Amino acid sequence: MKIAVAVFPGSNCDRDTFNVLKNNLRIDTDLIWHKESNLDNYDAIILPGGFTYGDYLRGGVIAAFSPIMKQVKKMAEKGKPVLGICNGFQTLVEAGLLPGALMSNISLKFICKWTKLKVENNGTAFTNICVQNSILNMPIAHQQGRFFIKDKYLNHLIDNNQIVLTYVNNKGKISNDINPNGSIMNIAGISNEEGNVMGLMPHPERASEPALTPLRSADGLLIFKSMLNYLKKA
Repeated sequence: MKIAVAVFPGSNCDRDTFNVLKNNLRIDTDLIWHKESNLDNYDAIILPGGFTYGDYLRGGVIAAFSPIMKQVKKMAEKGKPVLGICNGFQTLVEAGLLPGALMSNISLKFICKWTKLKVENNGTAFTNICVQNSILNMPIAHQQGRFFIKDKYLNHLIDNNQIVLTYVNNKGKISNDINPNGSIMNIAGISNEEGNVMGLMPHPERASEPALTPLRSADGLLIFKSMLNYLKKA
């Protein structure tokens, strides 16, 4: 089992993600420069958070045209796990691997805080060991994290169970006052129809060390362990 972590100009969470996989979970992991044209030896790839190309134009749009994205699309088509975290989520959307758009936060400010997430779908490559409807603690750190999608496409997401994570309160309820960025339906993460491609704005790699997480929960590890479980069963 071998995992790739993509590195773009402006990535700043690639080493964090690499550390979780390589040192915490003891998985064979490589940092792969964005100009790489062959990912055949990898079983999964993660597009990390950061500010690729300085978020010029908009988050992820330039990275979506990097050479590595052709290989990412091929991996997705083969059913291999593809995860986009924060800026990586933006890149997957801009590349057409996930629907919708990620817009500026409704406050127009950068937001960095811990959030509570409800697992709406535990059948994806990245949530399969999570308990359905359970609540996870993960931090966000973004200025362009407001997920938007037109109503007819939103209905498609709902019908196909593609809404994976939502921002909720302590009781697991959706409400406007705990929506950190104004995302439609409090959406924090979505998947493709097949469930092997997922994007989320919260940072699981920053919630993978018990000493650094609320209640020492390290809930972010569930995302990565789910990916490993998915690969073992593939």
